Amino acid sequence: MAAPLRLTAKSASPGIASGPAFLAEEPKAPSAAGGYGALEKAIDISIGELERLADGADAESRDIIDFQIEVLRDPTIAEATDARMEADENVVFAWVATLDAYVGELEAADEEQMRARAVDILDIKNRVLGALAGTPIADFPPGSIFVGKDMEPSRFLAHDWSKGGGIALFAGSTAGHVALLARAKSVPMVIGTGRFSAADGDPVSVDGNAGAVTLQAGSMLIPPLAPAQAPTADTQIESGELRTADGVPILLSININDPAEIDALDPATAGVGLMRSEFSITSVADAANEERQLAIYRRVLEQAGDRPVIIRMLDIGGDKPLAGLEDLPGLSASGLRGIRLLLARPEIARVQARALLRAAVFGRLSVMLPMVTFPDEIDRMRELFREEAEKLGRRSLLHRMPPIGMMVEVPAAALMLDTFGSAAFFSFGTNDLTQYLAASSRDDIDADAGNAAPAVLRLLAQAVKLTAGKPVSICGDMAGNPHYLPGLLAAGLRHFSVAPARRPAIRSAIIGLNADGTKAAGE
Repeated sequence: MAAPLRLTAKSASPGIASGPAFLAEEPKAPSAAGGYGALEKAIDISIGELERLADGADAESRDIIDFQIEVLRDPTIAEATDARMEADENVVFAWVATLDAYVGELEAADEEQMRARAVDILDIKNRVLGALAGTPIADFPPGSIFVGKDMEPSRFLAHDWSKGGGIALFAGSTAGHVALLARAKSVPMVIGTGRFSAADGDPVSVDGNAGAVTLQAGSMLIPPLAPAQAPTADTQIESGELRTADGVPILLSININDPAEIDALDPATAGVGLMRSEFSITSVADAANEERQLAIYRRVLEQAGDRPVIIRMLDIGGDKPLAGLEDLPGLSASGLRGIRLLLARPEIARVQARALLRAAVFGRLSVMLPMVTFPDEIDRMRELFREEAEKLGRRSLLHRMPPIGMMVEVPAAALMLDTFGSAAFFSFGTNDLTQYLAASSRDDIDADAGNAAPAVLRLLAQAVKLTAGKPVSICGDMAGNPHYLPGLLAAGLRHFSVAPARRPAIRSAIIGLNADGTKAAGE
């Protein structure tokens, strides 16, 4: 039987505690938009909660609570948030962006005591988000070992430590308020464990004397972030697993709508050719939650291993609304959607860009931009990524600039691909391309697809010639239909990304065809 895993940490408060693990999660933000009045009410609710926490608290705890109340009452924070809302930002993004700016400044400070204050501002941010959503941060079971990146001071103060328990933090600081409170209340606490795997209820022991955490057998330390590397435009691998009848290598990737679908990625698959992020980020709550997005992208990249993963930024609008932005003017299938919406609402794009930049160190990530029509749209988004990368660098958060390519689904772009010099790669989305070529509605596209196919194939053949040797793939429904495979091969396509269920049929069809789309001898 495997021995328990003992991790070296740093003592923040002496003592020894054992108990079931409680894994802290990011609080949920509200999914609906609200006005400044809603924010004021949420701040008042938060102040009231803190004042109730302060009743009967010791002097040390009272000082911490008073500081948080003072910050909440600071008019400059409310004014900064209001200014963002006047610039037409959603109340959630306005509040998150304002408080994240303060957190970023503190995390980049030279003094450890200043850096430790960042969690106090994070505490305030999350408390107000909880009040906006009507879901205050819940307590955890008495006697548990709190496990997380860090811990909010008010969460510590609200918990009953009389029944035991302890704290194990992946990061944290001995100069932080939680460490100070833990020492005052004799709660065993360690920091700097690094991320480790555990499930709610797993037995965990915290040794605040020696600075260690003991986990049950089978647990593991999650490897730390890899150093940032120079980006590369190569999104393909030589799998050697699939060739046409005349020996031309073909890459066959899968499309996924949900991280759970990564289980379909077997060794013979050349990675993820399209992950549609909008199916995992369905509300303003998700779109404003950088840590949640990071966790989703990291999971996909780690499970993909050394195979490439292309994640498409949010393609919202039209038939894919984002809960909380339904009333946004111009949100339609041919209006404000895809990259147009991301550039019009940069607060959404910036959160996702930061999550993608941070996730890129965990695997072979490439980022794809949806519904691109003009070259300057790529240039503007690349600049946004550069700005967010600089901010992450100032906060000493490891990241990597991924290759940024484009989905080719607008006919105007397909006809002018040679002008998209800053795109690292191209991927044809035949669903929208067919719709716009045939002037069909989204509801009628299935009926019109067969009639429009010759025009789509002719356009693809012309567009492939304009890609100047850059990686090119196809990820729309046509890629998963064996009927269209001869025409797609004849157009010069060599990388297909299909739904997992369609992969066996496409694989079989490719083996029976030559690279020019003709049937192999004997077929």
